[in-house]
Amino acid sequence: MSSAILLSDLTFAWPDGEPVFDGLDLVVNPGRTALIGANGSGKSTLLRLVTGTISPTRGTVRVEGPLGYLPQDLTLDATRPVDDVLGVAATRRALAAVERGDTDPSLWATIGDDWDVDDRARETLDRLGLGHIDLDRPVGALSGGEAVLLGLAGQLLRRPRVLVLDEPTNNLDRAARERLYAMVTAWTGVLLLVTHDRELLELVDQIAELRDGTMRLFGGTFSEYEAALAVEQEAAQRAVRAAEGDLRRQRRELDDAHVKLARRIRYGQKMWDTKREPKAIMAQRRRQAQVSAGKHRGLHEERLADAQERLASAEEAVRDDATIRVDLPATAVPPARRVLTVREAVLRTSAPSWATRGAPSVAVRDARFPRASSISFDVYGPERIALLGVNGSGKTTLLAALAGRLPVSSGEVDVAVPVRLLPQRLDVLDDELSIVANVHRLAPAAGENAIRARLARFLFRGARAERPVGTLSGGERFRATLAALMLAEPAPQLLLLDEPTNNLDLASVRQLGEALAAYQGALVVASHDLPFLRGLGITRWLRLDGGELSESGPPLGA
Repeated sequence: MSSAILLSDLTFAWPDGEPVFDGLDLVVNPGRTALIGANGSGKSTLLRLVTGTISPTRGTVRVEGPLGYLPQDLTLDATRPVDDVLGVAATRRALAAVERGDTDPSLWATIGDDWDVDDRARETLDRLGLGHIDLDRPVGALSGGEAVLLGLAGQLLRRPRVLVLDEPTNNLDRAARERLYAMVTAWTGVLLLVTHDRELLELVDQIAELRDGTMRLFGGTFSEYEAALAVEQEAAQRAVRAAEGDLRRQRRELDDAHVKLARRIRYGQKMWDTKREPKAIMAQRRRQAQVSAGKHRGLHEERLADAQERLASAEEAVRDDATIRVDLPATAVPPARRVLTVREAVLRTSAPSWATRGAPSVAVRDARFPRASSISFDVYGPERIALLGVNGSGKTTLLAALAGRLPVSSGEVDVAVPVRLLPQRLDVLDDELSIVANVHRLAPAAGENAIRARLARFLFRGARAERPVGTLSGGERFRATLAALMLAEPAPQLLLLDEPTNNLDLASVRQLGEALAAYQGALVVASHDLPFLRGLGITRWLRLDGGELSESGPPLGA
C-alpha cells in the first residue's frame, strides 16, 4: 500500500497577515525524514498543516495512507485509563461483553477484525518499555517520559503508514530514548519528525531544512547534511571574497575614469583658452570628448553596479548564524572554594507547583524514590556535573531544592555561592515586560546602558531588547532567560540547568553550549542528551536512582 506526504503550493499566513510559507512544495516518500530549522521557522506549523490541525491559506496538503501524530506538548487527563489513551477501550469493552454472552450486533461492529487487541496493545507497550503498565490503571501515576511513550504506543496501535513526531525524545530518559531509536530504525512507512536530538538525527534518510520560508532537501543523516553544508558555505565564502575583489577593482577603474575625464576637460579648456585651433574644430572635439566621457563613465558605473549586485547575491548564500558571547569574570570560582554541601537530605516526594515549574510539559508524572532515602554530596570549585537518572527519579525536585525553591523533608542543603536555576519551561521571566525590564528586575543596580550592552552579547540589540517576552519565539525566549540568569546580580557562581535542550532548535543548542563553555562557575546539568553533555566538558557524573545519589562514570557513548 503506497504512502506519502504531498504538499503543493502550500501557503499559510496567520490571521494578522504574517506569512509563514508561500508556495511551498514537498514530497515525503517512505523513509525517515527529519524537518529542521530555527525556532520560529514554522516547523511545528508545518506539522499541524500536514496533520490537518490547521488549514492552509492556499495550496493543498495530501496524506496518502493512515496517519499517526504525536504532538510536542502531550497533555493527558490523569484519571483516564491506559486503554482509553491507547484508543482501544471501546474494543476491549466490546470483547468483554461478547465473552459474557452478549450478542448485540453493534459489539461485533466495534470489534471488527481486532480480536487480538489486548495482545497487540501489550506487545506494543512491551516494545516501548511499558510492559509493566496495566491497561486498566489510570495514567496519573505515570512519569512524563512514560506518558510520551504511551502516546506513541497509541499512535502505533492505529497501524499508521504515515507517522509524524514532534520532538519525541523530550522528557525521555536514556533507556526510553534507546527504545524510541529502535522503533525509528525499524520503521518502514513514511516518518516525518522534528527533533533537536543529534542521535535521532543520525538515524534518518534525509534532512528537510526549513529556512526563510523555503524548503531544501539533503540526502543522508545530519552529519552528512552538516558536511554538505560546510562545503557549500566554503564555496559561498570564496564567492563573496571574489565578488569583493571584483567590486574593489571596479571602484578603482571608475576612479581612474574620473581622473582621466578630469584631465581631458582641463586639456580641452586649455586649448579653448589659448585658441590654438579653429573654434569649430575645438567645439567638435569638446562634444566628442563629452560623449566619449559619458559612455566611459556609464560603462564603469554599470560594471560597478553589476559587481555590487554579484556581491549582494554572494552574501545571501552565506549564513550569518550569530553566536552568543559570554564574558562574566564575576562568575569565576576558585578551585578550592566550597560551592555546595548536601548532608542527609531527604527529597519531598511531591512538590508545590511553584517549586516544580520546570517539570515535564506532560501533565502526568510522579517521583518514584522512597521517602527514607537520603542524599549527600559536595561541590568544590568550577566543577561541571551531569545529573543522570530515569524519568521520575527526582532530578527536577533535587535541582529545585538546590536552588532554594523547595525545602527538603529533612537534612541540610547549604549553597555557599550565588545560585540560579534554568527550568525546563523557561518561565523565569514576566511575559508582559520587555527583555530589558526583565533583566533589570534581576539586576536592579545595573544601568540601562550596561544592561543593553550585555544583552547585545546574547544577540538582543537595539529594538530587539525592547520586545515583550511574551512575543518571543522559543529560541529567543531561551536566550532571554539565559541572559537574565547570567546577568543577574550577584552573578551566579552555581548554575543549575534542568533538561536545557528540550524544545530548542539545533542553533539554540549550539548557542547554549558556547555560552556554557565560557561560563566560569560551577555547573549542574540534568539531561538525557549525551551529545550535549559531551560538549560541556563534564567532570563528574552523578546518578539519582531510588532516591539515592551515587557517583557514576559517563554512560556508554559519552
